[in-house]
Amino acid sequence: MLHSRRRVVSVGALSATLVLGSALLFAGHAPAAPAGPRASGGVRTPPVAGVLDNLGDSSRPASSLPAPSRTSAGRAVSRPVPPGAVPRPVSPDPIGVAGGPVTVRYTFDAGVRRPIVDVDGRHLLRPLGQNGGRLRLVPQRGGLAVAYPDRCALPRERDCPRAILEGIRDDNLNPGRRPLRYGASVLMTHGDLADGANVVQKGYSVGGMSQFKLQVDHRQGHPSCVIAGQRARIYRAEPWIDVADGTWHALECYRTPNRLFMIVDGRPRASVPVPPVLAIANTEPLRIGGKGLAQGNDQFAGAIDDVFVRIGETIP
Repeated sequence: MLHSRRRVVSVGALSATLVLGSALLFAGHAPAAPAGPRASGGVRTPPVAGVLDNLGDSSRPASSLPAPSRTSAGRAVSRPVPPGAVPRPVSPDPIGVAGGPVTVRYTFDAGVRRPIVDVDGRHLLRPLGQNGGRLRLVPQRGGLAVAYPDRCALPRERDCPRAILEGIRDDNLNPGRRPLRYGASVLMTHGDLADGANVVQKGYSVGGMSQFKLQVDHRQGHPSCVIAGQRARIYRAEPWIDVADGTWHALECYRTPNRLFMIVDGRPRASVPVPPVLAIANTEPLRIGGKGLAQGNDQFAGAIDDVFVRIGETIP
């Protein structure tokens, strides 16, 4: 949905059930109509705002165990788990990349009674929470946006509510060396800021995993685009712009063969050179609002809308 420059108004604690179907839906890209339900006579009913039910609410402490991974020869090795991440099972399958142009876009406009899928109904996102963290769908100019838990002020971070949206493994979202565009619209105030606030990411920048990420980090409200290959170096484009001003901002990251651009509200604001050989491919799912559920997950606070990933698309 289109973003507007106004503060999202919460609808309160209007609880509703997110119908996610059977377990088979969670195991693959099950088709689902992205549009809202229709009333009798074919008239479309308004999307329903409210609280999203988590697929399990965990209060387990963050794991410090190494996450198993695999070398190109298929041998299991141990890699450190990034802070805030949760170890995932090793997949025996080789890591693939997108074979052609790919476009995935989430508007969140179907309402809490429908699965959260992209506009084509093929890429599922699951609400996950810890310590009572919940996501809400809130009204935003005729549609809905995702509101995240308020910035936590508890004395111990391990007790803070955390909540994210997470997909499943999808190697079609690995760009490899292809042109890549990804981003979202965000609404934040300075009260939502912290040392880390991840908006969209796939993968991690440590452990030789590779990553693309959009974040709003530190207390200055600066957005930044981050990509990393399997080597240790991280590339970040960060403009000196404060987007935590209580209005909606469209943030976009654009990777060309040799440069990474940060685009704010349609205007390029920062860029850094990147090597053409840098490839991004990992087994991690797409995540929105944090890099996991464990302590130190760079939890986002505020609201997110219009998330997209485009692979193989160049700027005209």
